[in-house]
Amino acid sequence: MFLQRLLLIQMIFCWPLLASSVVISEDAKADCQGKCGNISIPYPFGITARGENDDKGGGGGGCSIQGVGYGYDINCDTSYDPPKAFMGINNLEIVGISETEIRIKDNTSAICYNPSGGVVLNRTSVAWDLSLTPFTFSNTKNRFFVVGCNSLGVITGSDHNLEMFSSQCVSTCDRREEVKEGNCNGNGCCQNIIRKWMTRSVIGIARLVNTTYLSFSPCSYAFLAAYEQFTFDASDLLDESKVRDVPVVLDWAIGNKTCEEAEKDSATFACQDNSYCNNSQNNLGYRCTCLEGHAGNPYLSPGCKDVNECEDQNNNPCVGICINTKGSYNCTCPTGSSGDGRKDGGGCVSDTIKREKFPILSVTLGTGFGLLFVIVASSWLYLIVKKRKLIKLKQKFFQQNGGFLLMQQIHSNEGSGDTSKIFTAKELKLATNNYDKNLILGRGGFGTVYKGTLPGDRIVAIKKSEKVDPTQVEEFINEVVLLTQINHRNVVKLLGCCLETEVPLLVYEYICNGTLFQHIHSNNGVSSISFHSRLRIAAETASALAYLHSAAAIPIIHRDIKSTNILLDENYTAKVADFGASRLIPLEQTELSTKVLGTRGYLDPEYHYTGQLTDKSDVYSFGALLVELLTAKKTFSSNRPEEQINLALYFVSLMGENRMLEILDTRVVNEGTQKEITAVAELAKRCLNLTGEERPTMRQVAEELESFRKVDCRCLGSSTKQCNICKITI
Repeated sequence: MFLQRLLLIQMIFCWPLLASSVVISEDAKADCQGKCGNISIPYPFGITARGENDDKGGGGGGCSIQGVGYGYDINCDTSYDPPKAFMGINNLEIVGISETEIRIKDNTSAICYNPSGGVVLNRTSVAWDLSLTPFTFSNTKNRFFVVGCNSLGVITGSDHNLEMFSSQCVSTCDRREEVKEGNCNGNGCCQNIIRKWMTRSVIGIARLVNTTYLSFSPCSYAFLAAYEQFTFDASDLLDESKVRDVPVVLDWAIGNKTCEEAEKDSATFACQDNSYCNNSQNNLGYRCTCLEGHAGNPYLSPGCKDVNECEDQNNNPCVGICINTKGSYNCTCPTGSSGDGRKDGGGCVSDTIKREKFPILSVTLGTGFGLLFVIVASSWLYLIVKKRKLIKLKQKFFQQNGGFLLMQQIHSNEGSGDTSKIFTAKELKLATNNYDKNLILGRGGFGTVYKGTLPGDRIVAIKKSEKVDPTQVEEFINEVVLLTQINHRNVVKLLGCCLETEVPLLVYEYICNGTLFQHIHSNNGVSSISFHSRLRIAAETASALAYLHSAAAIPIIHRDIKSTNILLDENYTAKVADFGASRLIPLEQTELSTKVLGTRGYLDPEYHYTGQLTDKSDVYSFGALLVELLTAKKTFSSNRPEEQINLALYFVSLMGENRMLEILDTRVVNEGTQKEITAVAELAKRCLNLTGEERPTMRQVAEELESFRKVDCRCLGSSTKQCNICKITI
């Protein structure tokens, strides 16, 4: 059993935290060895013989910084060729030291099996302890990885305050075809972030053994590594060597005090002249940095030295005369020329050439006559010029906003049905009272929507899109073309557009009852929609999406299904809106490579990782919407506990543990039967499958939701003729 093989890791830490760490230097201390093999050892680190000062902090025979904690001494083992550098406390091999980081060899937890399922390698637990060093694991550069089929990795750790935390990562695959090269998203490889300030950890690996995949995945590994240097490859399932070559990144700093505290003791303060102090972000302690215009090791006396920018003739920043100053330089021009004298500025220009280039007399006379002509002619040209300017401006906006492209699209669709009206800018300005802020209905990622009133008291919704540049014109025209082709009772109707303003405008039918989001998440915390109304709205939305995917002239993927994009009319009928992110799918294709767009909590993970957009991406978003309807909770909230931030993933995990009732909305529990609630929840779970191929189509979803809504009515008494809605027929 997999759960029986799960490694349970618990740590009780009783170790003192003595220090944090340091900064950077390019040079070693005087009379000290500066390299160990191929590894440079900059001060405040220093090389010491093995065993020297083992019980002291910062010893190093005087080659490392003194009196600020353990870990700055580096052991150089010359028994290797070339020699190797090791941390003085816990004998970890160093592969590089920079001004903010130290990189060390990885320590991998692994378990391997032979083809019959017998264990041939059993290193299921490895431990890291940096508590007596000035280092912490970098939470920005490292991630926790698990490589292997049907494997679970667990990392448990603590920080400098002995606060414990843990995280896990699950990697699944039953067939070689499920493993995708370069993707560490759960198929053959998974990854997770680590906590800040971590100094100790235990990493464990466990696995469900199935001999069917041992041929291509005999081993499972769990490890910390620099994520930018690790790209998952299917060959990693067979060979551990590449995994072990990826280093672990540690952050370091000086001491355990802030800059303000450390500066009070000048005898121990590490920053030398011409440097400044800055607090470390992932350690206790501080770092030193040379002032601008200075270079060197800020920890070694006398400190950073001024850089003479004028000395290097090949990289001299001036084209004129260069004068070095402390921390900077000045450029001047030779006599007879003027300018800023800089290569990256205006340089120097000869005064003679300037006079030849700028004939002052000719320019003055020409300007005078020109101004005189303008003044005389302006009285009768003013109105003509103004009118032509307005016409040209409208033409410019029309072309800029894709007017010609839209005309081509309309021309190609002539005779296919309703045509859109072209509104003037004046009409829409009057309809919105010059775009009064009080008439704003909502804002979104693609524009602002105003309530407007056309002649005849016809109320409309006017969408003022964000300003578009030439690279975005096609996306705007995309929405116009999409909506003119759609004819469905549950899709918001496009009435027309206006292109003669700086930002394009779209005119829709007005939907009076707000968004589904507003009704689910009311201010008083109680949803205003009953369970059966939610079921109806879900069925109507699914019907609209099924139409877009399979019944429209060209298949359409909405790409941003969410409760704020579902409008409700006066009868609470659902209307799918906001097609600004939608894409047409050519009939011969089933997927498109696109820029990833969507809303957190609704975004298809497969689309997010691969960039391949399919109709199953809308199915995942609709599954998240179903969960939102069942729970009346927002699909994404960073204010919730970590495991509950993404509602869809949390809901699926609760279903797997038979704890779904803990999260359901009160009205859903009170108004729906267990059978129908379970059926809707199971449908949502199938829609939220991480693999798109295993999700149902929107047509299947729509048909299944309609079947949920079929009811049997029985008359209660022969005289009253009163009918009661019975249990849903599943």
